[in-house]
Amino acid sequence: MSKLPLLVIEDEAAVMSFLRAALERNGYCIVGAASGAEGLKLLENGNYMGVISDMRTPGGVSGADVHSWIRAHRPELSQRILFITGDTVNQETMSILQQTGAPCIEKPFRVSQLIKSIETLLAGETR
Repeated sequence: MSKLPLLVIEDEAAVMSFLRAALERNGYCIVGAASGAEGLKLLENGNYMGVISDMRTPGGVSGADVHSWIRAHRPELSQRILFITGDTVNQETMSILQQTGAPCIEKPFRVSQLIKSIETLLAGETR
């Protein structure tokens, strides 16, 4: 059985390239979305083992909005979302992270930190 891909929602091309390279080198298949809105379209029609989402993306759909949509429409993924952000000092961002309970890693992060976070997130999936 083939492994499902990870959905990665990230609007910065350089960060997306970094994520794609790091994750693919570690055996993950990636589907990328450049905005939260694009990510939601992909979630409506596709199956994913988990979601990595930037907290802030263009187009009016934030990481928090993606999380809310997942909780309502794809509850099986609600415990398999990892946020990435360069903005943890922002009170609004901190509040959203506390509300969702979703794990977050702060940019810039190391490949090892990313992979460890993903492995922890998907621990129940890989068996």
